Amino acid sequence: MTAGPTHSSAAVDRQPPAAERARTVALRSASALHVSGLGSCPVLAATTTADGGVLLVVPSSGGAVEGLRSSPLGDVPARLSVTDRSPLPLRHPVRGLVRLSGWLTPVPAGEVADLVLDFAETSPSEALFEVGLGAVLVRMDLAEVELEESGTCTDVDPDDFRAAAPDPVSRAEAELIAAQRAPLGRLCARVQNWAGQRDDVRLLGLDRFGIRFRVQGRRGCYDLRVPFAAPLCGTDGFAAALDDLLTCGPA
Repeated sequence: MTAGPTHSSAAVDRQPPAAERARTVALRSASALHVSGLGSCPVLAATTTADGGVLLVVPSSGGAVEGLRSSPLGDVPARLSVTDRSPLPLRHPVRGLVRLSGWLTPVPAGEVADLVLDFAETSPSEALFEVGLGAVLVRMDLAEVELEESGTCTDVDPDDFRAAAPDPVSRAEAELIAAQRAPLGRLCARVQNWAGQRDDVRLLGLDRFGIRFRVQGRRGCYDLRVPFAAPLCGTDGFAAALDDLLTCGPA
């Protein structure tokens, strides 16, 4: 599967580092698990914790647990794929895809309670209530991280991935889009004027470096970034940064 459009804009120079983008995508809820020798296996929830650990909640009767029980080494090679989709309707809604590869290992009984809390801190999920009942908490010892965006794949060093923090603006983009709907609409209209009426411009997403748009034309589509004057440290400065973009040119 190709994540996002196959044409990317040269205006995507000023953006979060790849490790940060991968950490942000890794916290999305759409995930799929592939276990070596077993193929696709159900996963109820997955997250990357604040310290960079990868945790999964899998059914007690699922293939991942069966693979761990039958493994002579106590672990199984696996790949967790997490898809990032736009919060708004788009012709091509997939913005990115991160593949986390490594070895699934059991979580010792004495660590489960603390790790469930770590899981809930980053990705609250009803599946956590099933741990110890119909579900099992497992961890992934990370070996490889691959980020795919706009048809381009980037290898991310696992240590860089663990050390990075997810983008705070992207994490809150649904709330920010709702709160700033009118000014974002004005900015989108400006980008539409730049692109021309033959192409359809849609808001793609937000991050601490700027605002992304998807330009959809008859012959394909590409992503365009309108960068802030300086990267944000959090969501508090978003409204002011957006206002700066709207006041730097004609209305």
